[in-house]
Amino acid sequence: MSEPDGADDGWSAGTRTGFIDPISMEDDPAELYAGDAGTLDAAVRRVLVQLLRRRFLLAEKNPAQWRTLLENQQIIESRMHDLFIRLVVDHDRGVAYKQQVRSAELDVPILLKDDPYTRAETLVLVHLRTVFQRERGTGEASVRVDIEELEQTVLTYFDPNDHNLARGQQEVRNAVQRLVTEGLLTEESAGRYRITPMVEVVLSTARLAELEQWLRGQNEATA
Repeated sequence: MSEPDGADDGWSAGTRTGFIDPISMEDDPAELYAGDAGTLDAAVRRVLVQLLRRRFLLAEKNPAQWRTLLENQQIIESRMHDLFIRLVVDHDRGVAYKQQVRSAELDVPILLKDDPYTRAETLVLVHLRTVFQRERGTGEASVRVDIEELEQTVLTYFDPNDHNLARGQQEVRNAVQRLVTEGLLTEESAGRYRITPMVEVVLSTARLAELEQWLRGQNEATA
């Protein structure tokens, strides 16, 4: 005899759909390695590591990681905030970078160490920022410089009594290489570089004015 409609056959509708309660992805992640207790997908973890390791994440150079960042910005920000690190995402320039949180009201352990620029790197930066601002002001979409131009300008701020030209040139080239690594310059051909908008992030207009005033004072002192 068939059972009447609605009779209990041992598998109620609730049992069929809820035999195993659903668990969110973050609560039940797939292990990436033995003992892995992390909750983020591998791609998201890589973006988080890149943000912590490098000074900038550039949309132009890392489009896939940039998309992953935007799609998972909230959780990545949360993880960085746990470390007292602020995430800045500049959509207009296509760049993301981190800042150490500092507070007079809160005892904040400092994780990010300051890695200041050398004198040669600072001089190169000031010249790049000045050229970028001038050319963008005339409507140029892309701004480029040559290594010879950089050397000629920057070396004018070196000690005039130091006649070791080769050493000065090497300092400038080392400075340029660091800025290439950090994404402020992109080498398009041998000795030819495109200045990226990152230079505006590193040197604000106010900071540029301060450095230019300092350089003028240096020149007057050695004149």
